[in-house]
Amino acid sequence: MTQEHRTIYYKDYLPPAYTVSECRLEFIIEEGSTRVDNVMKIVRLDRAATQLRLDGEMLDLELLWVDEVLYTEAMYRADEKGLNIPLDADEATVRVITRIYPDENTALEGLYRSGGIWCTQNEPEGFRRITYFIDRPDVMTRFTTKIIASKETCPVLLSNGNLRGTATLDNGKHLALWEDPIPKPCYLFALVAGDLGSIHDTYTTMSGKKVDLAIYCDKGNESKCHHAMRSLKKSMEWDEVTYGREYDLEVYNIVAVDSFNMGAMENKGLNIFNSHYVLADEDTATDGDFMGIESVIAHEYFHNWTGNRITCRNWFELTLKEGLTVFRDQCFSADMNSRHIQRIDDVRALRERQFVEDAGPTAHPIKPESYIEINNFYTATVYEKGAEVIRMMHTILGPERFRAAMDRYFETFDGRAVGTEEFLWAMQSESPVDLERFKRWYSQERTPTLVVSAQHDPQKRQMRLNVVQQVPKNTKNLEQLPYAMPFRIALLKENGESYPLKTADITVLHGDVLWIEKERHEIIFEGIDSPASLSLNREFSAPVIVECDRLDYPFLMARDNDGFVRYEAAQRFGIETLEAMMKGETADERFVESYGAILLDGSIEPMFKAQLLELPSIASLMQRQSVIDVESIRSARENLKRILAERYRTHLRDQIADLYDPADTSISGQSMGRRSLKNRLLGVLMSLENEEDAQLCRAHYTDALTMTERLAALELLENYAPAYGEEALEDFYGRYRDQTLVMNKYFAVRASSQRKGTLERVKALQEDPAFDIKVPNLVRALIGSFARNPVAFYDRSGEGYRFIADKILQIDPLNPQVASGLAGAFKNYARLCAEHKPMMGGELERIKNHPGLSDNVYEIVSKILGAP
Repeated sequence: MTQEHRTIYYKDYLPPAYTVSECRLEFIIEEGSTRVDNVMKIVRLDRAATQLRLDGEMLDLELLWVDEVLYTEAMYRADEKGLNIPLDADEATVRVITRIYPDENTALEGLYRSGGIWCTQNEPEGFRRITYFIDRPDVMTRFTTKIIASKETCPVLLSNGNLRGTATLDNGKHLALWEDPIPKPCYLFALVAGDLGSIHDTYTTMSGKKVDLAIYCDKGNESKCHHAMRSLKKSMEWDEVTYGREYDLEVYNIVAVDSFNMGAMENKGLNIFNSHYVLADEDTATDGDFMGIESVIAHEYFHNWTGNRITCRNWFELTLKEGLTVFRDQCFSADMNSRHIQRIDDVRALRERQFVEDAGPTAHPIKPESYIEINNFYTATVYEKGAEVIRMMHTILGPERFRAAMDRYFETFDGRAVGTEEFLWAMQSESPVDLERFKRWYSQERTPTLVVSAQHDPQKRQMRLNVVQQVPKNTKNLEQLPYAMPFRIALLKENGESYPLKTADITVLHGDVLWIEKERHEIIFEGIDSPASLSLNREFSAPVIVECDRLDYPFLMARDNDGFVRYEAAQRFGIETLEAMMKGETADERFVESYGAILLDGSIEPMFKAQLLELPSIASLMQRQSVIDVESIRSARENLKRILAERYRTHLRDQIADLYDPADTSISGQSMGRRSLKNRLLGVLMSLENEEDAQLCRAHYTDALTMTERLAALELLENYAPAYGEEALEDFYGRYRDQTLVMNKYFAVRASSQRKGTLERVKALQEDPAFDIKVPNLVRALIGSFARNPVAFYDRSGEGYRFIADKILQIDPLNPQVASGLAGAFKNYARLCAEHKPMMGGELERIKNHPGLSDNVYEIVSKILGAP
């Protein structure tokens, strides 16, 4: 019998026939099972409706009442996806009692147990695994939650909203009563119970209201929560200053758990976080971890207004809340740290994840038109590309008009479930241009390319710019229309100053932003005395690929005042140099000299210099290959590193010595920048693979007081000095074997190694006592890191493909979300060589045809196999 995988389409969306205006929940948590008593006030919205459909999966139904009438099985119809209840009334009270089994819930959706903690994850459709309900985001409900549990096992009982009472009961039990006065969809419901440590603080809002703040974690980790608390308070203040939005409840709680499918969840008043994004100190967290915590804490807090108070009417509209909130957390991080460093980091992440997705078989618009499993659409496209679409509107409107449009959005739609059309209506109300063509960013996929050429006419003092937009066909092989976008440029004089952009051929916004909306633009700029250097897509104003054969990379690297363009010039110069070397040419001497000029420029702040000296990654070079050849890329990169290391050996060692200060454990921007640059230079130096540098790196590992320096040295020793690497890895394991978060780093270093034998070592590590295949973080660290290791995964033996296929089939019955995440490793199937493609294709067919395969994995694998 063929398994059915049903596709859900946006065009079939209908408003709900009934809603739940109020819900009173009672949880009785016991060892082995939990009893859920759910009383719902049902209101009919469609007067023609006579059948109430309640979603429910993996529930043991015990009792059902409608308006105090106890229903027998003959009075309703149950299936594996829910209940159909005859209901021809405008209002009714439905009470349903179910029993669930959190200890057996390895999928980590609904109510499950993580160690000794009971917790929930309900986005997108986990609530139906807790109780029967109308489980869709456009049903907004006021929840009251009573939790009853053992006082010894679960002294902490948390849910959404405000705490309204506690009581001690018989038999060693106690209860807590929580009330959330603000209607919300059930995906934002949350519950946590367990024996937890905590830290506490308060925040006073701009209107003078005091909010109690708390972060809960496993006991013993309380000291690692303080950075998260500081980040939360900074986020609350920033949202007040930047958007005029203050917090609306009496308490704000965060809980850190080890077993969590996502990074964090913005449940109203009770955020539940993957512990990776809460717990940090200098010994166990890198500088990147500290920055990530600050960003994710902010992201979930910002959801209070962009996601909770105003939510999406259906899951096709997911980017409405996620793209907007990613944009907001990126702006917050830029304000807290360095704007140009943050922008470079954002673009790098977009290109490494979303550009790959957009070019591959799983490409989709930020607002998809269909899905089989909605969990598969929590993607870089919906999040990061969605954020870039919001950023383009910010660029078009400018800061003041964008704030005015956001105010109108909040004031008009507060308390409602809406769509992207409502958001665009608010933006159009303040836009200086018509956004009709801009809307294509929501409905089209793939990354457009702008091909730019320029000619200077000295007699007329004119610069002619030709911009041609190339839009690839979509995954259905259909033509797509040109996009409208803001394209920020500068025409630079020899001294680095910009010419004014004087033209009658195109709309120019804010003095330097061209409004591109056609397939072809011919633009003549007046008053250009000499051939200008082109500075294109400044600040990465549009998420596009720019091709131009007239870019002066050394000049832009040295003289442009736009941080992103300087970084982009260094990357593009590096890419062209490496691609020439892959064809057998020698390294471009101009690149080597430009690299040295940046290295020796003492005026560049350390963090930015570390970015400029970054060589293009293997992944970025793979994106440009029609037929993937990982070994040629790796060989060229290592060769170029050695050339740079030999040319600048003395300078590298001198700067490393100047930058190295193991006693500096501060996470200030200056200290993090010095560590980042030092580690970048040490990575170049280690490519020489000599004893002196290996000893230096070993000393950096041994003397390290921060995880940033210890981990960087460990990775370099593993890849370039394996004898010392094994010694350091044994030491690292001994230090941290009992700390799960740090062991994630250990497994990732092992699985990311580019040395031979990585697969065998990864297989052996599955038996390590610190590894647990049921914990998503550990799976991502060991199995996921191997899948993202191009050197090992694409090994010519094909064993990497078989190993990941085996893991997908093993994990899928336990946790389909994690399994489908691993399936993305096969996305480059269509671009493999004739030797590799049959091997990967065989594994994909084996997965696709496996009995009982989840919708999650089937959707990803079938798209990969169906790609042209």
